[in-house]
Amino acid sequence: MDAQGRGRAEDIDPADQWVLNPDTGDYELRLHQSGGDSGGAPTTPAPRGARRRDAGREGTGRDDVGRRRDSPREGGGRGAGPGREVPRQGGRRSARGQDSRGQESRGQESAGPSSNENGAGRRKRKAPKARRKKALLWTGGVMAFLLVGVSISGYWLYQHFSGNLNTVDIGDAGNKDVVTANAPLNILVIGTDKRTGKGNEGYGDKGSTGHADTNILFHVSKDRTNATALSIPRDLVTNIPECKSRQPDGSDKVIPGTENIRFNVSLGQEGRDPGCTMETVKELTGLKVDHFMMVDFNAVKQLSTAVGGVKICLAKPVKDADSHLDLSEGEHTIEGEQALAFVRTRHSFANGSDLDRIKVQQQFIGSMIRQMKSDDTLTSPTKLFKLADAATKALTVDKAIGSPSKLTSLAKELTKIDTKNISFVTLPVIDNPAEPKPITVVVDPVKAPQLFSMMQADTSLTEVAAQKKAAKGKQDALLKGTKAAAGDVRVDVYNGGGVPGAAQQTVTWLQNEQGVLKSTNKANAPAKTAKTTLAYAPNQADQARALAAMMGLPGSALKKGTTDAEGLQAMVLTLGADFKAAGTPITGPAKIDIPKASADKAECAK
Repeated sequence: MDAQGRGRAEDIDPADQWVLNPDTGDYELRLHQSGGDSGGAPTTPAPRGARRRDAGREGTGRDDVGRRRDSPREGGGRGAGPGREVPRQGGRRSARGQDSRGQESRGQESAGPSSNENGAGRRKRKAPKARRKKALLWTGGVMAFLLVGVSISGYWLYQHFSGNLNTVDIGDAGNKDVVTANAPLNILVIGTDKRTGKGNEGYGDKGSTGHADTNILFHVSKDRTNATALSIPRDLVTNIPECKSRQPDGSDKVIPGTENIRFNVSLGQEGRDPGCTMETVKELTGLKVDHFMMVDFNAVKQLSTAVGGVKICLAKPVKDADSHLDLSEGEHTIEGEQALAFVRTRHSFANGSDLDRIKVQQQFIGSMIRQMKSDDTLTSPTKLFKLADAATKALTVDKAIGSPSKLTSLAKELTKIDTKNISFVTLPVIDNPAEPKPITVVVDPVKAPQLFSMMQADTSLTEVAAQKKAAKGKQDALLKGTKAAAGDVRVDVYNGGGVPGAAQQTVTWLQNEQGVLKSTNKANAPAKTAKTTLAYAPNQADQARALAAMMGLPGSALKKGTTDAEGLQAMVLTLGADFKAAGTPITGPAKIDIPKASADKAECAK
């Protein structure tokens, strides 16, 4: 949908043809930048609800979708003379349809509520403030993370953006329905080191298949009030599980797992696709990854330019021969090649490791998010078009979200999060003890499990809305009160998680370590479950509180029934994917002492 396709030959940015009508709160297509069409009289939008005049049928004119018309149309075709109404955004029928007489009609406006020449039957106008708010939400419902910006302002660009997107079929690795579901959302953003695109072959290793060089697991809370962006170092030594890579013919290639290897080879090598990286993250963190977004060097350059530059701050001058970054101390606005150099540099900060580069990247991403959510961006159709165009060209996504409409739904979910409640953290790691002079890292055996538990329990790393605190307080109230003696606790244990033998392991621990002798192994649950739950009757509340205290269950895990238990009826404990081992608390800590940064605050790179 370009300027030429609408009948104008001038070099006009398509986004500049859409302007905000203050009377309606909608963006509307204005074909005439100077108030008049080439070779024609100026046009004036007709009042909403009024019918268009059939003026200008004789001689040269334009039909109602902007096509050049050199002769009168038959069948009542409308011209483009004075009085032609500016079409409303999203107010058209499909590009090709049938009118009531069976004749083909192209691009006609929806009739909507019946109206007469005087505009009777109009809908009641909304207050100006409400209309403006609606327009901004629809046109600028945008969120971005890492090097990805999703900004789609309406169906009028659907086909254009759809043609930009690249998709990968990852089979069953993702989750098709989680975007708008009442559930947490986990998106893996992968930045590859593949040297494709203009000017990128000069960065070395131009034959790279593209590894998982930059990795951020973006965890969005169930209530969409907060998010945690977890950076996973590329030099982390971990286990890559067996995975399947979908082939062009639709078959699956099984790729064997590899132990004690760098995380970044979870993509590219041995034919591994992003689905393999997702499976690696799942095994590492215990969190199922729902979708992925993958970008390369071009994404940094294109998106930073499209947004009008990204503001950064340097605590000292930087001159890096490897990344070619050369900037003075203080604040700068960077884009294009300079932006790419900034996120690639590592020798200029702290000890020059990849962990320091991660901090710089987090600062850059936070600044980009602030810029994308600023009024300067959200109220500019031109910037929104350029941003959306650049983002969809730069993106490779899983097939489940591989359309503008799906990405729009995702963007709307992400815009619900206040930037002050987006926390950037790096996976807690320690130097690899297997190396005399460590150049790789392994997970911190104490802090990493705590962080994973917090994310699995959907615990925010920031202070969030008061109502969420109240809800948590209500859940925690279930844990307060008298507790039954261990010998009086009666429970059946089912395994609904991923740890083999978890039910027997738990029963053995309960009986030998906790004195819960009336515990029984019921083997596998009917279905897998993400969270551990304890179902109990009202008259078993004291038993439930006792067992919850032993196992570290949160209040949200307790499921109270409606009728009292009879006789020797036992409670039902179903172990979920959050179960790690008997004796390891199910719930994570309320807080964790690790460095974190907020997307709402600017910091200077040191």
